[in-house]
Amino acid sequence: MTTESIDAECLDLTRNLRRRGAIVLAVFGLVWALAGGSGVAADAVSVAVGVVAAAVTAGAVVVAFRGTRGPVTRTVRLPEKWNRGVGLVNGAELVAIFAVIAASNASGHPELIPVGICLVVGLHFFPLARLFDQPQYRWTAILLTALALVGLAVLAAGASAETIRAVVGLGAAAVLWGSSFHVALRG
Repeated sequence: MTTESIDAECLDLTRNLRRRGAIVLAVFGLVWALAGGSGVAADAVSVAVGVVAAAVTAGAVVVAFRGTRGPVTRTVRLPEKWNRGVGLVNGAELVAIFAVIAASNASGHPELIPVGICLVVGLHFFPLARLFDQPQYRWTAILLTALALVGLAVLAAGASAETIRAVVGLGAAAVLWGSSFHVALRG
């Protein structure tokens, strides 16, 4: 292989990973927004949240395709066996999410589910930042972890399960959408 073909491959990989990352972040932002909207008592507001969430997600997906077509200012430097590491991190995240759901339900505290899941999702971004060579994922990790702590504080203050779902869900959606746009536009 020539240096030019290796460089072209590296640029393609960088663009593809960023595009996929931006799309995944946007879609999970939608999931969190819908969960958050389910905590809003007024049906009209809940529907409006869903409509806005769908529009923001669609916009983020469009930006993911358009934004990653531009010049690449920094190519990713992936660690050896990075894809295996990503699989392990995502697998551990999934197991931890199921554990949060099971433990929260078994203890009679299902209101802890959004807080626990947000914490797990936030923590899983720390290793992903290194594995994908996307330093901004550290901010995603920090913000989601902090949001989980805010949700816990709101719960400790006596808020309802619906309020916790709205606070954590809509907050997580905003963080993930912000990360999606950043990855697509800034790399």
